[in-house]
Amino acid sequence: DHDDDERRVRRREKNRVAAQRSRKKQTQKADKLHEEYECLEQENSSLKREIGKLTDEVKHLSEVLRNHEKICPLLHCALNFGLIPRHEALLGPLPR
Repeated sequence: DHDDDERRVRRREKNRVAAQRSRKKQTQKADKLHEEYECLEQENSSLKREIGKLTDEVKHLSEVLRNHEKICPLLHCALNFGLIPRHEALLGPLPR
């Protein structure tokens, strides 16, 4: 009887310690996932800002190119002499 009681007490204690260890491990895992989530959120925000800046730069450079095409002597010369079709001149690089 006494031995059975001692075994039960030891088993309960081992079970209690194992449960504590398991809960601690779960908490650590959740904390790690939360930290990773925060890092990914920051990286996502940073990348979105970069996309916005690059989009603005593309718009600006497209406008600069459109304005340049209006006055570019090389482009007009090539178009006037029929060296390149108009649609290719507006799509491709400048003729050499």
